[in-house]
Amino acid sequence: MTEYFTTRELAALLRVKERKVYDLVSANALPVRRVTGKLLFPKEEIEAWIAASAGERLSEPKAVVPTGRLPLIMAGGHDLLLEWALKESRSGIAALLDGALDGLARFRGSGCLAAGLHIPEDGLETWNVAAVEDAVGGEPVVLIEWAKRTRGLMYRPSAGRTIRTLADIGRLRFQSRQPEAGSELILTALLAQAGMEKSDVECVEAIERSETDLAMAIGGGRADIGLGIEAAARQLQLDFTPLIVERFDLLVWRKAYFDPPFQKLMQFCQSETFRNRAAAIGGYDCTSLGAVHFNGP
Repeated sequence: MTEYFTTRELAALLRVKERKVYDLVSANALPVRRVTGKLLFPKEEIEAWIAASAGERLSEPKAVVPTGRLPLIMAGGHDLLLEWALKESRSGIAALLDGALDGLARFRGSGCLAAGLHIPEDGLETWNVAAVEDAVGGEPVVLIEWAKRTRGLMYRPSAGRTIRTLADIGRLRFQSRQPEAGSELILTALLAQAGMEKSDVECVEAIERSETDLAMAIGGGRADIGLGIEAAARQLQLDFTPLIVERFDLLVWRKAYFDPPFQKLMQFCQSETFRNRAAAIGGYDCTSLGAVHFNGP
């Protein structure tokens, strides 16, 4: 549709990264339409927006370094094991897991003490570090590993059906996540590797905002297939074809890292109870939990 920009086209026009476009959408700063899970930007409204914003910089806003007590909130991408551990550890940290890009934006504005990220980089070869450097690289933050997670195609069991690649989806109804979700960025990268685009799959109109909700939509028949983590597929007893192992990290303000709530969480994650739970859920590799991947100045 020539009257609309795609996310990639708009990023090229504005000379910013696609992630910045998603940030602007999350902040309700751009005119946008959502059609079958895809973001489309009306050209006339975008041109008016650019004209109204003339002289303003579109670069990343400077992070707000916390000066007081941070909200006891873990934002970012949804993760079953993390959600459980926050409760079971009695850390007092609440979960607001509404997408990796949403979490990074909240973190930059000091709206949370930590954020879970799984943002792909370099064609799915690396994870999170470049995004963190762009957003808060000069601030006192640390990026530590939470777990490696197996992600792939989940779908209801069906006799005689074999799905091995994205090209096998065909006309099955595909369930999307919200644009701020890291899984949507991963889907875009996987489709590009397969020589495909999002428009090549038939997306249902609604979106699901968590890994669990995605699995429930498929298990309940509202969609046929989606890109989710193995742990969620197991939870709903769905068939699962692994496609990639992603790294899910926690970005935390250094001060908050040493405060009692976050330390209580990390100490719990060293327990046998935590290890047994991770093994029972499945699809996780927590052997490098706590490894530092970025340490701000």
